[in-house]
Amino acid sequence: MKRLSYASIIILLAMSACNNNKPSSANDSGSNDFSSSNPFAEASKLPFQAPDFTKIKNGDFKPAMEEGMKQQLAEIGKIADNAEAPTFDNTIIAIEKSGQLLSRVNHVFNLLTGANTNPDLQKVQEDEAPKLAANNDAIYLNTKLFKRVETVYNKRVGLKLDTESLRLLEYYYQRFQLAGAKLSEADKTKLKDLNKEEATLSAKFTNQLLAAAKEGALVVDKKEDLAGLPQGTLDAAAQNAEAAKQKGKWLIALQNTTQQPDLQSLTNRATRQKFFEASWNRAEKGDANDTRKAIARIAEIRSAQASLLGFKNYAAWKLQDQMAQRPEAVATFLGKLVPAATNKATQEAAEIQKVIDAQKGGFKLQPWDWDFYAEQVRKAKYDLDESQVKPYFVLDKVLQNGVFYAANQLYGLTFKERKDLPVYQADVRVFDVMDKDGSQVGLFYCDYFKRDNKSGGAWMSNLVEQSTLMGTKPVIYNVCNFTKPAPGQPALISFDDVTTMFHEFGHALHGLFASQKYVSLSGTSVARDYVEFPSQFNEHWASDPKVFNNYALHYQTGKPMPQALLDKIKKAATFNQGYALTEALAAAELDMQWHTLPAGSELQDVDKFETQALKTTKLDLPQVPPRYRSSYFLHIWSNGYAAGYYAYSWTSMLENDAYSWFQENGGLSRQNGQRFRDMILSRGNTEDYGKMFKAFRGHEPDIKPLLRKRGLIE
Repeated sequence: MKRLSYASIIILLAMSACNNNKPSSANDSGSNDFSSSNPFAEASKLPFQAPDFTKIKNGDFKPAMEEGMKQQLAEIGKIADNAEAPTFDNTIIAIEKSGQLLSRVNHVFNLLTGANTNPDLQKVQEDEAPKLAANNDAIYLNTKLFKRVETVYNKRVGLKLDTESLRLLEYYYQRFQLAGAKLSEADKTKLKDLNKEEATLSAKFTNQLLAAAKEGALVVDKKEDLAGLPQGTLDAAAQNAEAAKQKGKWLIALQNTTQQPDLQSLTNRATRQKFFEASWNRAEKGDANDTRKAIARIAEIRSAQASLLGFKNYAAWKLQDQMAQRPEAVATFLGKLVPAATNKATQEAAEIQKVIDAQKGGFKLQPWDWDFYAEQVRKAKYDLDESQVKPYFVLDKVLQNGVFYAANQLYGLTFKERKDLPVYQADVRVFDVMDKDGSQVGLFYCDYFKRDNKSGGAWMSNLVEQSTLMGTKPVIYNVCNFTKPAPGQPALISFDDVTTMFHEFGHALHGLFASQKYVSLSGTSVARDYVEFPSQFNEHWASDPKVFNNYALHYQTGKPMPQALLDKIKKAATFNQGYALTEALAAAELDMQWHTLPAGSELQDVDKFETQALKTTKLDLPQVPPRYRSSYFLHIWSNGYAAGYYAYSWTSMLENDAYSWFQENGGLSRQNGQRFRDMILSRGNTEDYGKMFKAFRGHEPDIKPLLRKRGLIE
């Protein structure tokens, strides 16, 4: 996932290590007053302006944010009040350059509040959210500023701008329009109030959900209740319990998705049910961490925003600058997938029920049974056991001999770990990224292990954005939530985890190869339904024979995976795809149902709405719950994917069709990689997405490769 938190969304609109160093308490040298000693006062002196985490304290963020907003509004005021006639340079470029202090502090703040938060940072997060929203509104609802932008836009034909500059001008003009720049002053005031409240609730939701996931962890008193789990997982669970001051017990933390990976192995059905229900109900316990009140109000606010701006619903507003452009296009696309997915899932359920019946289980298949019995079906059908596979996937070998190796074979990149740059947590690693000619492309940080103070899921973002105008190169990070092994044990991961690593590094490549003049158009600063294209495309190389054989080495013997086992993995590639696609489509449709509520809709009952939404879209299969329930759907309530979760399926269409081009043209090679880099990965938001894709592929996106990959058509 390309993550945009509440603050980074606002900043994007406005603009567009190995020590155990982490921010200390807010009282340690922190001050509410901004001064030149604040670590964000100037760009970092470290290579590529990488943050110096040894100097950053919790107390530095609030004063830096507030000074950053003050400085940006002063800069914007000068642009708006400029007595000279509006030009591209004194208006558009000036806006693009504004807010550099605010950008610096928010890039670091967004990383830490997502990956290594604490109560002090969470307090700042909730306090500053409405102020950041107000700062954004002060820019995009500034009548004088918009008139200058509009004047330049209306003269664009005669300005003879280069392609990227014209795109930037069009980008800003659309941003102002969509933000409400043409509203009456009275309606602007209403919109500002709604925006502030939404930002506040979004920040609150994030912190509630983090606490709910922590509190919802599965805790068991007896080891036999966890029968079926590998010894390494049991050791890690015991260690987790001890860290949580529950010595003598076992604790398994919740992943951000509905289904939990360990449900595949747990033989005790009562434990499976308890674990599933802990996940399903994590944010619906009627306590301080219950998110339903917050999300119901966020949905109501978004409906009101759409009404003010003259759109029939929130999705119609938000899709204006996306590849799909209209909710109807999304509905048509999803509608092509739902029948095939649910039909396949129903067949899979029947197959699983046969296994349960043959074992005289005496019960009907439930969601907490699916993964456990599906694994048995897979073993029987393909003679493939996950426990046979995992020993071949050691995290560091996957990273260095897989992820980095593929990037070298395709794009000529090389990577060198460095220990001299400070990091925010001991597990974080940093790498120099070198291009084929030996020049340095940027820096790559990776943070792979789960912590209680880390949000769920996996994501990529920037600490420094690439821009030739600003003279900056990319500093990029990947964050994941893999289970950390007990001391002395190897970090063995599943093939799903392997795929996640390739996915997030696909985002990293999109950012590393950025070659734009302007930050607002650089790298991954693209539409939601395009940004997942490079990341999902990069997943294909995880199973490419040349790459796979280079990293899939047994952690004890060092020997490559036997061909017979590899053949089993390939044969099982389309197994359970009905379930996987149905749960993803259910989440996508939940998102769209929430955000196609008619403009001006009233407060909804979250659970009733969810039930009806799944029924309406024919995705209410009892054994296949949505990948994310409304109450813990972080993507859409806080991470910038509102009316955009369909993007994962949409971009799956793009990436499978693009990969078909590789298959037709010799597969993995430097020549093919260079073409993809030149035509897709390095282009950012400098051209219409449809045109960009068509130029690479030679035709409009075709859905058939996606359906074929999923095993839904021959």
